[in-house]
This record gives sequence, C-alpha cells and structure tokens, in this order.
Amino acid sequence: MSLFESIILALIQGFTEFLPISSSAHLILPSQLLGWPDQGLAFDVAVHVGTLLAVVMYYRRDVGELLVNWVGSWRGRHNAYSRLAWLLIWATIPAGLAGLLGGGLVENYGRSAAVIAASTIIFGLLLWYADIRASERSGIHGLTVKQALLIGIAQAVALIPGTSRSGITMTAGLLLGLTRVDAARFSFLLSIPIIIMAGLYNGLKLVQQPEPVAWGLILTGVVVSFVAAYACIFYFLKIIARMGMLPFVIYRLALGTLLVALLAFGFI
Repeated sequence: MSLFESIILALIQGFTEFLPISSSAHLILPSQLLGWPDQGLAFDVAVHVGTLLAVVMYYRRDVGELLVNWVGSWRGRHNAYSRLAWLLIWATIPAGLAGLLGGGLVENYGRSAAVIAASTIIFGLLLWYADIRASERSGIHGLTVKQALLIGIAQAVALIPGTSRSGITMTAGLLLGLTRVDAARFSFLLSIPIIIMAGLYNGLKLVQQPEPVAWGLILTGVVVSFVAAYACIFYFLKIIARMGMLPFVIYRLALGTLLVALLAFGFI
C-alpha cells in the first residue's frame, strides 16, 4: 500500500467500525473499484488496535469501573458495574463461538459483493424498524442475562459481511427496550472483547508469517483509525440523541442500492 491508501483505509475502518453502516461494505469499494491491494494482515491488526484504543479511551471511566468491580465480584463484592461486566462476558460468548466454528465458512463463501449488498439493505431496514418501534424504557443497568445473550447472538450474526456489528447489536438493544444512547453504549463496550480477540487471533497469524512489516504504514493505521474512531463515537452519540438512527438507515439503503447497481452493470 501507499501512504495515501493506508490513510484512506484507516479512516474507513475507524469511522465504520462503530457506525451502524458496515465496514465490509465500505472496504470492498476501494479494492473493487480502484484496484487497491488487500490491506494485509499487519495493517488489519493495526487498525483494530487503533479502534480498540479509541473505544477504551472514550469509555475509560466505564472500563475502569468494569475491571475493578469485576475483580471485586470474585471476592463477593457485587454492584451494578460488576453485574454489567458479567453481562458483557455472557454477551461475548455467542460471537466467539460463531467465529471459531463458522468463521472459515464465512471467509470462504460470504465475502461476495452480492451478500454484502443484500445484508446492507436488509439489516438497514431492520435497524429502521427497531428505531421507529423503540420504547426507550430502560437503561444499560436494567439488562437481564437473557437480554444480554440475545444481543450477543445478534452480534454473532454480524459475521455475515455487510451486517455491521454495531448496527445489529444496537438494533437488538432497541428492540429490547434500551434507550438509543444506552443501546450504543452497550454495543461499544461489547466491541472491546471482540476486537481484542480478533486482534490476538490476527496477531498470532502475523507472527507466523515471514513477510517483513512496513512499520511506517502500521503506525499510520493505528493513529488514523484511533482519531477517526474516537471522533465517530463522540459525534454518533450526539446525532442519535437528537435524530435517532434514520440518517444511518438512509445511508445504508443508498449504499446497498449503489452496490446492487455496480453489480448489475458489472463494475464489481
């Protein structure tokens, strides 16, 4: 990759990791339309590190409380944060199992432009339905174990390219009665263990590869994806508090329609 390509791809990954618009749907466009090379495993790890640092930094108080109180729960000290920490762990299990059992299948057969276009539209419509039906009757600390598992199962569905991990988990949260801001908050906190697992998995694969690493591009990926992801979280929460999910639904439908048109005319 060139420096310009690394910056653009890191921006795309940083912005789309947490917006409910699907990173895979966006990353397919530069490679298919512009002929850019695959970003490679090392760069993939770098942008995951950048987005992980962003969400941890933004929710640093929550993360600190979750860690301290989760450790305290092993000593019999329980409160709202220790309970939330356990809910996040339970909600992570379905996606972790799905990744282990079905990740290879999705990688081999699911990353087509047609699948991405269809899932971008279908899950965009589902997000719209959840948004207009949102009761916003409860907060993040009111979640039950069953509800957390349901959100976790929804996260596992995001293995299908074009679904959007953040989009499907927010959709589930809204359907379960969470406020828009708390649906986003739970989704973002839930991303931390998943990103860590993905980073460790790809990191182990990277160690086994003999190819040299372009450290300048790697550092660029970390920094740019961090800045993009942090800004994304900050502004996204402000937008949904005022306008709901509709702007992102419209965007998803437009993007999905564009992908369908590109497929129909043979551009991808």
